[in-house]
Amino acid sequence: MIVAIDGPAGSGKSTIARALARRLGLTYLDTGAMYRVVTLLALEQDVPLESDSRLGCLAREMDVRFVDTPDETARVLVGDRDVTDAIRNPLVSQKVSLVAAHRQVRQALLRRQRQLAEQGDMVLEGRDIGTVVCPRAELKVYLTASAEVRATRRRQQLEEQGVCISQNALERELLLRDSRDSGRVLAPLRKARDAVEIDTSALTVDQVLDLIVEHAAANEPGEGTPC
Repeated sequence: MIVAIDGPAGSGKSTIARALARRLGLTYLDTGAMYRVVTLLALEQDVPLESDSRLGCLAREMDVRFVDTPDETARVLVGDRDVTDAIRNPLVSQKVSLVAAHRQVRQALLRRQRQLAEQGDMVLEGRDIGTVVCPRAELKVYLTASAEVRATRRRQQLEEQGVCISQNALERELLLRDSRDSGRVLAPLRKARDAVEIDTSALTVDQVLDLIVEHAAANEPGEGTPC
């Protein structure tokens, strides 16, 4: 089974997708982390964020891997370097939507994502999984939450990394990113027509998982590729 989970930043995609994969015994893939890696490398290497061709080269050539650890957390590696925390820093979060809007970047990462999805039995999370990456996924879920709740979640994540930023600033940043992601020409953030929409604002992780598992049980595995 392929489960596609989409939604805006802070809606709970990563937390829910990881937990769902564990509960269903599926592999977990954070496609958004791939775009964050490209953004991090571009910032570190002074690659202009308006350069479609140079960013596309980074996306095609980067050696990115996802590694599960004994405590069941997925780590993101570039070569032998662990960049799990670095790709979540505020500057990367501010710039990743700009990088993700480039055609060559999306083409390169779409190819990688589909190759991984073709192995089957996977939970993929991102912003265009159900609409572009795996349009024939057996189950599509669109998670959402209020801007206030999403900003609070993001602030807690940053505080755990030792980064302090105001709630209002985070809300403005999230709304700006929503606008960029939803308004871009290539693979905009939007709910797939056949996706199950869940507002996570007032729900616990377990409550969201229970809802998704119910829908998963009602979906028979499809035939052929979900991509």
